[in-house]
Order: sequence, then structure tokens, then C-alpha cells
Amino acid sequence: MARKFFVGGNFKMNGTIESIKSIVKNLNEAQIDPNVEVVIAPPALYLLLVREHLSNGIEVAAQNVFDKPNGAFTGEISVSQLKDSGINWTILGHSERRTILNESDEVVASKTKVATEGGVSVIWCCGESLEERESGNTISVIEKQLSAVSAKIGNWKNVVIAYEPIWAIGTGKVASVQQAQEVHAAIRKWLKANVSEQVSAETRILYGGSVNGKNCKELAKEEDIDGFLVGGASLKPEFVDIINSNL
Repeated sequence: MARKFFVGGNFKMNGTIESIKSIVKNLNEAQIDPNVEVVIAPPALYLLLVREHLSNGIEVAAQNVFDKPNGAFTGEISVSQLKDSGINWTILGHSERRTILNESDEVVASKTKVATEGGVSVIWCCGESLEERESGNTISVIEKQLSAVSAKIGNWKNVVIAYEPIWAIGTGKVASVQQAQEVHAAIRKWLKANVSEQVSAETRILYGGSVNGKNCKELAKEEDIDGFLVGGASLKPEFVDIINSNL
């Protein structure tokens, strides 16, 4: 079964009511490849604004979710609150949360378990630092991250993996097509060996790391690259070109 191409847009801590309405209007009016699944992730403050104005067919994601159902957790949002608001996706494990906010592999895995079991699909991120790549530890770092989440979840149907080399996020540096494909293939190989052949064949693996309108078409041609998780370019009109890169 062919894996449906997937493009996510992570707005990070960017945007205003005016600018986000403009992004949504552009997406609503664009000619978008109907064979692509599109999910955008605005800051939490604007989730309902986006959900209200975005056309049917494009989903909305939170940039994080907590692993408790409710209670005294100031500043957090629960899975049930996302569902109540019509938000069916979340990003988890982004390197900025792993490195700046010190989320461990285990914390990310716990959140992934709670989200997927609660009916919220997850764009689950993994990736290595420049130091880890230069020391030849890329695959071992990612396998450790995969092992942590695999120990917590049994159903991978609601998980999309995003490989994001930390050294290429927001830097303008992009992994070469060969580098990206090699890691994607290694992730798929790990899933086959440690989860199942079916999960390996069906799970979509996205590339994220300074993806833009110029480099997306070449990356999209690779066998194991099933789409993109886009950062800065998702705030620009070229996001539509990235969505349509598999045409």
C-alpha cells in the first residue's frame, strides 16, 4: 500500500492574529494536491482561530500536549482538551523541546502514549546534533529515541515520524538528499526489526530541517521520504509549493 504524502507546518512561536489569518487564507485559496495530507501547527493561543477559519481537509496540530488528563498543571494542555476543540494532531519530541526544555526520551514517549491512546495523532520527532553526527552516532541516537517510544506504544497507526537533524533546523543547512534518505531508510529498517514489517511499510517518515520551495522536489523523490515537517517556510507562500512537491 502506497504511503500518503504528508506535509506538516510548524509555526513555532511565530505569528499574530493578522499574519496567521493571512496564512490560512492563502491555504484556503491555493490549489493543493488532493493526494497530500496537510497539517499545520500554530501557537496554542491560535489553535481555535485556525480551526475556525481553515478549510475542511487540512488538519490542525498543537505543538505539544501534556501526559495527564487534567489537574494542577499550570500552562499545560491535555489530550481531551485538544479533542474537545477539534484539534486531532500534536507535534511531540521536537528538538527544541528536547534540548531547550529538557524533555527526555521517556517524557516524549509518555506523551506519545497518552496522545495516541486518547485519539490524537502524533508527529513524533527525532534527530541528532552536529556533534553526534560528526562522531558517527546519528543512527544510535535515533534508535535510542525510537526504543523509548516503542516501549510505550503498541499502535503505530496514529504516528508519523519526522526526522529532523538538529544541526539543520533553522540554520539554512540541509542534509544532502543522500544523508536524509540514509537515515530514513535506517529508521524504516529499525521499525521492521523491532516493531513489525507492516509498521515499517506503512509508517510515514518525514524530513524536517530547513526544507524550502527550492530543495523539496529533489528530497520528495526519495523512496523513504514520505513528506516534510516544515518550519520557517510554513509561514511563507512557498509552503504551498512544498505541499505540492510530490506532483
